[in-house]
Amino acid sequence: MKLLLKHLALGLAAAASLAVLPLHAQQNNDKPLRIVVPFAPGGAQDVIARYLGAKLTEKLGGSVIVDNKAGAGGILAADAVAKATDGATVLLATGGAITVAPHLQAKLPYDPVHDLAPVALVGDTPMTLAVRTESPYKTVADVLRDAKAKPGQVTYASTGNGTVSHLTGALLAQAGGVNLLHVPYRGAAPALTDLLGGQVALIVTSAASIEPMVASGKARVLGTFSRAALPSLGTPPTVAEATSLAGMDVPVWVGVMAPARMPAASVEKLSAALVEVCNLPETKQRFAQLGAVNTCGGGAALAKVISEDSQRWAKVIKQGGIKVD
Repeated sequence: MKLLLKHLALGLAAAASLAVLPLHAQQNNDKPLRIVVPFAPGGAQDVIARYLGAKLTEKLGGSVIVDNKAGAGGILAADAVAKATDGATVLLATGGAITVAPHLQAKLPYDPVHDLAPVALVGDTPMTLAVRTESPYKTVADVLRDAKAKPGQVTYASTGNGTVSHLTGALLAQAGGVNLLHVPYRGAAPALTDLLGGQVALIVTSAASIEPMVASGKARVLGTFSRAALPSLGTPPTVAEATSLAGMDVPVWVGVMAPARMPAASVEKLSAALVEVCNLPETKQRFAQLGAVNTCGGGAALAKVISEDSQRWAKVIKQGGIKVD
């Protein structure tokens, strides 16, 4: 673990969608900072990247480009940043391509430990366990009780095989000593459609995805996989509070990483600016609107989160015999 933390101690990567914002590049005054986002435009991570880009513009001058590079669970974006040589490209990183893929893929085109360096930890987009409003389940304990009585019959939807959504459901099942039937979908939208239609009993999805359904009275959140309750969801308990199970605080972190070859001075300057932006009261408010929490820290903080996250998912994947198609 010490070796992993040592290798993770430098770095950054960010995300974008070809929207140029004024900012005088942190690295080279003649180059814009390019934040690569591993998701399509419009989602919470994309909005976070654009918000950070605008704030970095104010603090550092120059221009920022948000470059959306969706596909392969974030692997395409991470690989592009790992191989970038311009000194001005970073990744808006999440767990999929950094802490999950290494345990599911036989071979990656990049090494997330040696080829990418953590720059800053900026946020957490917590997962939730939710049901449609008409569901007989009122608590997480109800779910676990029923799952023990009906092994393999209680279904939960995820946003895809091998995603953090899938693995978080597997983590709950393993910790609770039950067998939940995983039903993978291609994203949150079809999974939510089938939840509301009664085709699946439960869904494990982000707070941002479920919040509109909660607000409209179509769904209820039984628990959040977070350290503290989320007021935007009607303050349901955390899964840890609801079950007394250990290990149910699962940060779905968002950070910035850079190519390992990026000069240390550039990484440090960008890291300091990002931490400053992250700590703004305005940032806390904006992130809350997205179902996210601003969790701020420099490269060392992100390195620690990545190390713990990688160990968590390695254990869940091994214990569950989880494989991707």
